[in-house]
Amino acid sequence: MADETSQTPVFQIQRMYLKDMSLEQPNSPQILLEQKQPQVEINLQMATNSVSDGIYEVCVTATVTTKVSDKTLFLIEAKQAGIFEIRNIPQEQLEPIVGIACPQIVYPYLRAVVSDICTRAGFPPVLLAEVNFQAMYEAQKQQAAAANGNGSTSPSGIITSA
Repeated sequence: MADETSQTPVFQIQRMYLKDMSLEQPNSPQILLEQKQPQVEINLQMATNSVSDGIYEVCVTATVTTKVSDKTLFLIEAKQAGIFEIRNIPQEQLEPIVGIACPQIVYPYLRAVVSDICTRAGFPPVLLAEVNFQAMYEAQKQQAAAANGNGSTSPSGIITSA
């Protein structure tokens, strides 16, 4: 009986946390008097890290740069992370879980943090759009295969980006 439970697949969220956060308003207060519509650029990145046997950290980072003309109105960088326990899962299933399912769980927390920090900084909230993490995962996998030239992924089998 003990052998059966030791092989039971495990997927649990251990912790969700804000790993890093920064807000910059380098041209305040003068730029706050501008009446022009700002341009908003959003960049998302995802990274995974094997913490220990069966424990993975998944981070999703959003960088929001808002400019009026060529001057920065504000810059937000937020990194939301989750620690997941994933055990007794075949390797071919582990990669999509870490690369797709985990970021989908982390991302709503990141969206809330970015929106909240904008509001607290005195600006209208920036609402991050929904993300297709499966498409992002597949694109990263293709990039890794092209970089390796042989169709394999990173040595750990986990697709990463910094």
